[in-house]
Order: sequence, then structure tokens, then C-alpha cells
Amino acid sequence: MAFNDDYAIPEEEDLGTVILTMDDDSELECDIIAIFSANDREYIALLAQDDEEEDSILIYRFIDHGDDEAPELVNIDDDDEYDAAADALDELLDEAEFYEED
Repeated sequence: MAFNDDYAIPEEEDLGTVILTMDDDSELECDIIAIFSANDREYIALLAQDDEEEDSILIYRFIDHGDDEAPELVNIDDDDEYDAAADALDELLDEAEFYEED
């Protein structure tokens, strides 16, 4: 995965997929929309492939442990943290849309 200097906007369009194991042990395959920063933390935005509501984006805290261990996705329980991550994602998507118009 290649990213620009801000580690926010991917240079390639297909970032891959992630399979989430839900609380009921079902699996949900999601496309990776972006990995981005907000308030000195990293986040990942996912879109479920079989989601009936196309606008349903899942945001998790993203912890990259390096090459030796798989990245970790952590639920965001704090409303203020979630709002900050969602705002950062909105700005990122708005900026990406702006550059697509050029």
C-alpha cells in the first residue's frame, strides 16, 4: 500500500479488504476506504461489501505493529474520539473529491 506524505490519501485506488469477525461470530468482508490520522492516532475506514446501505462506513482505531504482527483494529468507545475521527475522514473524502474534479 503506498501513501502520500500525509499518510492519508492512498495513491492507489484498491487498498484491499479486511474480514471482520462480529460479536455473533459471523464474518463481514469490508473494502478499505482509507487509513488516516486524527489527534495523533491512526484510523481505518471500511465499507462492508454486502451492506445494503451504501453510506454505512465503519471507523476503527488502527494500530500497525509493523511487519512482524498483523495490524490491530480497535473499537472506538469514546464519542469525542469517534467524532474527531469521523470529521477527519469527512475532510479527507472532501479533499479527495476535490482532486478528482481537476
